[in-house]
Amino acid sequence: MASNEKRADSALKLLSAGAVKRGVAKIAQDFERETGTRVTVEFAPVPEVRKRVAAGESADVLVATPAAMDEFAAQGGIAPDTRGCVGRSRMGVVVHANADAPDVSDSAAFTRALEAATAVIYNKASSGLYTAKLLERLGLKEALGSRIVVVDTGAAIMETVATKGPGAIGLAQISEVMVLIDKGCAVKLVGPLPDAIQNITTYDVAATARAQEAARALAKRLSSDAAKKIFAATGIS
Repeated sequence: MASNEKRADSALKLLSAGAVKRGVAKIAQDFERETGTRVTVEFAPVPEVRKRVAAGESADVLVATPAAMDEFAAQGGIAPDTRGCVGRSRMGVVVHANADAPDVSDSAAFTRALEAATAVIYNKASSGLYTAKLLERLGLKEALGSRIVVVDTGAAIMETVATKGPGAIGLAQISEVMVLIDKGCAVKLVGPLPDAIQNITTYDVAATARAQEAARALAKRLSSDAAKKIFAATGIS
């Protein structure tokens, strides 16, 4: 019984934004193997992470945008000395694997590509909120009308593009595009959004306020120099 209690006490729960999934999963696996501390990782869009934390869901380590982390800090929900930057993610344009790649080299070309699309897909996460505002700013919201498709997650963007076929365009975090391509999803990355309209999302990590020492160590690991090399290989700079 004592042994079982010890294992339960040492188990950690990490609740993370989905855009940094590959790097977080790799580092959590390495941490688990090296320390013997079991780590359960759950991924969700940042708005959902916020809702789950606000609803009282417990977690030992959180990965979310700085704005979300500021909210958690204001509520006394994180240990400030464990907070650090995981990295930054850029958005990209994704099309079906068999589609011709549209020109998205500048804002004007990007706008023309979306005007010609059979569907424009984005999600309800932080990047999707930015995309919705971007379409309004470019005067595309009304022009696209019912061709706009809003899905729940980053993965669903790529899955929807693959289902709709050539002509559909997805706007997603490049790191999430790479995850789905690695899994065999029939999409390809055209390239990043043009610099003038690029959205760079930063992700922070912190252990929660009453987390055990192992959680503090994992949070520190996720923002370490060694971690940044792992994240860089997944599209997070």
